[in-house]
Amino acid sequence: MYIDEAKKKFNSLRNKSDITILSFESSCDDTAVAVVKNGREVLSDVISSQIDIHKRFGGVVPEVASRNHLLAVSNLTNQALADAGKTIEDIDAIAVTYGAGLVGSLMVTVNFAKSLAFATNKPLIKVNHIRGHIAANYLSHHDLQPPFVALVVSGGHTALLKVTDYNQSTLLGTTHDDAIGEAYDKVAKVLGLGYPGGPIIDKLSKTGKNNIQFIKSNYNKKELNFSYSGLKTSVINYINRMKQRGEEINIADVCASFQSQAIDELVVKTMSAATRNRCKTIVLAGGVACNSHLRSRMDEECKRAGLKLYYPSPIECTDNGAMVGAEAYYLIRGGLGLADLNLTPDSTINLKYSSI
Repeated sequence: MYIDEAKKKFNSLRNKSDITILSFESSCDDTAVAVVKNGREVLSDVISSQIDIHKRFGGVVPEVASRNHLLAVSNLTNQALADAGKTIEDIDAIAVTYGAGLVGSLMVTVNFAKSLAFATNKPLIKVNHIRGHIAANYLSHHDLQPPFVALVVSGGHTALLKVTDYNQSTLLGTTHDDAIGEAYDKVAKVLGLGYPGGPIIDKLSKTGKNNIQFIKSNYNKKELNFSYSGLKTSVINYINRMKQRGEEINIADVCASFQSQAIDELVVKTMSAATRNRCKTIVLAGGVACNSHLRSRMDEECKRAGLKLYYPSPIECTDNGAMVGAEAYYLIRGGLGLADLNLTPDSTINLKYSSI
């Protein structure tokens, strides 16, 4: 039986000095495969982006994304192994993101990883996508260790977590409605700026002024949940009113004002979470962690408060296979994450309290 042999190999890995992991990620529209050693050293990380494909639709089309994952995954696996100078025999374990994300997209690499694990008789490690984003920081910062407060911000997630150990976290706050990345995309679409909206708005905001008040920024610091529906709606209503009146819209000012108010909520609540949980370290994770205004604001506030701030390199902020390998390494060391061949994708994962 596969699982019996996998358990034996999995248990022996916990005491192995070096662990090399082949890891897969396809939760949305990027197909990614990586080879990671000991959770910190990236031997290879190859990504096939579908941004140009989905631009014409103004967002990700799940069926199109799934089809392109299927076309890419086998060749990317060969490339990742070749770039790392490894063969499949050199790999100790196979890791894959199983959720959260688009089920059809996840299904492609989950099934591919299961087949590969079965064929090679190697342990299969299931990885939580959100925890993978947090683990991306271990790749960029070899000195980083828990505990810390993590702000996870992307197109699908806006959450604050207290990470007490490599394999243990507690949810402190999440979004009541839209994730911040989703709000960026919707505002960009109404402005006719294209997809993805985050990088475009970030760039345009540098030439604009924060002179339009869309919402009142009197946040309750004891409330660590987020809400972006109101801000998004206010921006859209403003644009529609201007168009109805035939008035010129200063797009750069709209971008600067929206971004400033969106980021302000993140900064205020993250600093509050660190203070209330007596954490001296803050970590940013997810695609929006690339945002220049978020990074500069958090840098300023952390320096003022005497806190350490970490965020991944730009490529490691986006979906990638290396972050999956990093998270899988610490799961193995903790005796967690071993999956059998019944592993199925999960579109949502409860972050309220998680040991894996």
